[in-house]
Amino acid sequence: QVQLVESGGGLVQAGGSLRLSCAASGRTSSTIVLGWFRQGPGQEREFVGAIRWSDAISNYADSVKGRFTIDRDIAKNTVYLQMNSLKPEDTAVYYCAADNIIRQTNWHNDYAYDYWGQGTQVTVSS
Repeated sequence: QVQLVESGGGLVQAGGSLRLSCAASGRTSSTIVLGWFRQGPGQEREFVGAIRWSDAISNYADSVKGRFTIDRDIAKNTVYLQMNSLKPEDTAVYYCAADNIIRQTNWHNDYAYDYWGQGTQVTVSS
């Protein structure tokens, strides 16, 4: 089992920034991939980005590329989602997800992740 605890959500004005954290614990492996997904009001859950723990390789959805960055702190076993230039359409519940074995071609698929955090609300006002 892998436990994920997110934090850092809140209310921000358009153009502002927020940083979300996802602390991982439990049976993590060196191959673990941590992904960020979001679900806006009345919308399906969508991929935001993901990072491979071992080498920090990451990728992002086109909608956030250039604005959002994922990095990790090995000592703290924590992954961060830095969100800049936020837009009202970024409003959503953001989820951290993890899986110990996942092909890079599947990083964007939520069904590929076995472990999920509780979610944190991000609201961007116009």
